[in-house]
Amino acid sequence: MSRPNSFGATAASATAAGLPLSLTLLLASGAGLAVAALYYSQPMLGVLGTDMQASTQQVGLLPTLTQLGYALGILFLAPLGDRHDRRSIILGKAAVLCAALLLAAAAPSLAMLLAASLVMGLAATLAQDIVPAAATLAPAAQRGKVVGTVMTGLLLGILLSRVVSGFVAEQWGWRAMFAAAAVSIALLGLACWRRLPRFAATTQLPYLALLRSLGTLWRQYPALRRATWAQALLSIGFSGFWSTLAVLLHGAPFHLGAAAAGAFGLAGAAGALAAPLAGRLADRHGPALVTRLGTGLVAASFASMGLMAFVPASAQLWLLVACAIGFDLGVQAALIAHQSIIYGLDASARSRLNAVLFTGMFIGMALGSALAAQLFAHWGWMAVTALATASALASFILRMRR
Repeated sequence: MSRPNSFGATAASATAAGLPLSLTLLLASGAGLAVAALYYSQPMLGVLGTDMQASTQQVGLLPTLTQLGYALGILFLAPLGDRHDRRSIILGKAAVLCAALLLAAAAPSLAMLLAASLVMGLAATLAQDIVPAAATLAPAAQRGKVVGTVMTGLLLGILLSRVVSGFVAEQWGWRAMFAAAAVSIALLGLACWRRLPRFAATTQLPYLALLRSLGTLWRQYPALRRATWAQALLSIGFSGFWSTLAVLLHGAPFHLGAAAAGAFGLAGAAGALAAPLAGRLADRHGPALVTRLGTGLVAASFASMGLMAFVPASAQLWLLVACAIGFDLGVQAALIAHQSIIYGLDASARSRLNAVLFTGMFIGMALGSALAAQLFAHWGWMAVTALATASALASFILRMRR
């Protein structure tokens, strides 16, 4: 039986009483603030590279290591949510994430900043502890609504983090952004310590057996493999775009600052806000249809960026905005549908199924950042566009075959 926290609450009692709106919003905000740590650096790469006197390839390692750390954290840490009290895990990761952000703010060298970025990614996986925590706390009749609200918070954290970091970096510098992020995580940790109940473990598997069970699930469920591969392929182009956009806008012919790069997050947020419609479409017509529509929209949006070579600079910006709305909507719609597919496979292993899906997704993101930085440095933006289009088309073909 789970022990109550200092306020006498347990996950079981919270579920029986219904989930308060304030706690739902806390979980949504927590997921958004945690995952935002992965993306603060992206709009700041132009100014950060100048300040650190680093090349495009070198600063491109920042989002790569952060996303790689996130993938490793999901693979090796997220399954612990089935084995231990999720409240303790969330609080511990919040403390580590806060420390990593403070280290980034004070980093005297690029090497130190790269190390902090890796730790940041590992600890930011507390977002992936919050989502199954919300599913556990919510009564069955409210589960879809609660999880949808928390996922909306997570998606907005991904996209609006770029808006905030671009503005803060331009006004007060990139170090101020990392410091402010550390404060936000400290406040989140305090709120979770006060409000979250304790959670009972759902398995007694030892840690190594828990990790081995990920491979068992991978082999057991073809639907999990298809969902992971398709989402990982989409993530290559998604990450490639966002990790090189700031450098593109910083140079000719745009000569725009970090705030402009961050403002593109508003376009992505518009797409993410529309993504919950995909959930209702999946309920009505099945998630397989939504994955096809989502991957097709991503491929079409990235392919449309190839038109930039034939239009003036002013029109190029509007084209980029339209494409960002389109591919963000497609990526998020596909993700919601893929989660719907895998959560229906085994109710007792949702944390581990989620870990497999998101490990693949963030390996794709890390690969996309690394490849895009090299392609942009050697062949320019059209090479990044080609990478994004090809990976999205591969995902679309994979979903059309099933």
